[in-house]
Amino acid sequence: MNTKTPETVLLGTGRMARRAWAIALLLVAISARAGDTESERENLARIENELAVVQQMVAAASRDAPPSQRVNFRYEWLITDLDVMRRGIQQHLNAPMQPRPVEPLRGDYRQ
Repeated sequence: MNTKTPETVLLGTGRMARRAWAIALLLVAISARAGDTESERENLARIENELAVVQQMVAAASRDAPPSQRVNFRYEWLITDLDVMRRGIQQHLNAPMQPRPVEPLRGDYRQ
């Protein structure tokens, strides 16, 4: 039974990781252009889901990487960076949307 995904078969391990990273960067760039709050939240949720898929692709590439290469790709660093991006997006999406209380200004500065 072949456990490789079609992406793994078509792309080399390094190429797959570069593709995953490029997708993540593209998705972040798209979210920066979001206009209103709701579309921004929808885009960020979509990006977070895509980053989860990219993380799975990188993990698969890591498992399929040849152990004895002259230069090794640091899959664990990429997975960590993707996780940091996902957590940041999740924190933003889970933050309360109600205004925070603001201490009133005194306003009268002359005596």
